[in-house]
Amino acid sequence: MQWRTLNKPLSLTALLAISVCGSTHADWFKQSQDIMGTRVAVELWSNNPELENSCANQVFTEMQRIDALMSPYKSTSEVANINQHAAQKAVNVSAELISLIRQSMYFSEKSNGAFDITFASIGFQYDYRQHKQPDAETIQHDLKTINYHNLIVENNSVQFAMPGMSIDLGGIAKGYAVDKAIKILQQCGIQQALVSAGGDSRILGDKQGKPWMIGIQHPRKKQAIALTIPLTDTAISTSGDYERYFVSNKKRIHHIINPATGRSANQSWSATVIGPDATTTDALSTTVFILGAKEGLKLINSLDNIDAIIIDSQGIVHYSSGLENPENNYGNNP
Repeated sequence: MQWRTLNKPLSLTALLAISVCGSTHADWFKQSQDIMGTRVAVELWSNNPELENSCANQVFTEMQRIDALMSPYKSTSEVANINQHAAQKAVNVSAELISLIRQSMYFSEKSNGAFDITFASIGFQYDYRQHKQPDAETIQHDLKTINYHNLIVENNSVQFAMPGMSIDLGGIAKGYAVDKAIKILQQCGIQQALVSAGGDSRILGDKQGKPWMIGIQHPRKKQAIALTIPLTDTAISTSGDYERYFVSNKKRIHHIINPATGRSANQSWSATVIGPDATTTDALSTTVFILGAKEGLKLINSLDNIDAIIIDSQGIVHYSSGLENPENNYGNNP
């Protein structure tokens, strides 16, 4: 595994563009749209322009469908319906949503509650654009509503065990959407592609015989890359405190809420997880960000085919055991 830092700061978007545009061949196709509250980008290799457009459009349509199904901010979504009615009665939802909720609860179990979609019970009280946060008394009163054990999932229904609860799949849904996008591209016959949605990406194959050079954004230097890593045929997700935040009393108030405190997690600046699928890496990057380097890497090192890079709250970079092993390679990289 080779690591390097860039002398000239570049954004992640720019770095990915270089990895595509560095090829002089004309058959790299790239398209992006704003979906799920973030920039979704599709890059693929094909000799058929009609196929390229068709496949990309299918990807964007699928991501829009998932957004309509799972966004807590769309009043017609199934998640919004759960949040509105599940404290009063069991709410019937699609098998697809039930499956993702069950996966979320699996990560809750693996992390002893560090990953918990019921964080939204307090999380919805933060407004990062308006620089608003719940006061200490409110957090203390409402903290009991964050507990995945009070999320009752039976057959195709979801119910809350107490009033005041809400769920938000923001820590796993984008990764899930990226995985669904990759499946669509595979069904289209595409063998080389990259799909990204904010901090979640998945690579299909390689880049014309070479790995993709994926950048990990510097959490304290805007438009700069902290590290780059060569990857093929894998998924990578980064969670950080630098996307949605404001500063209050010299403290960074950001969107990754620690379920144990109801406040912004403070053990990390960013956490990057590499694994076989983006659903897993999305959930785990949130999880290890909250846990911090010591407990986060303990969890990662207990899992097969998963690695992580954590930049802690002091700016120190920590690697999982797989990345510390020079013989470890991703996607058959040299």
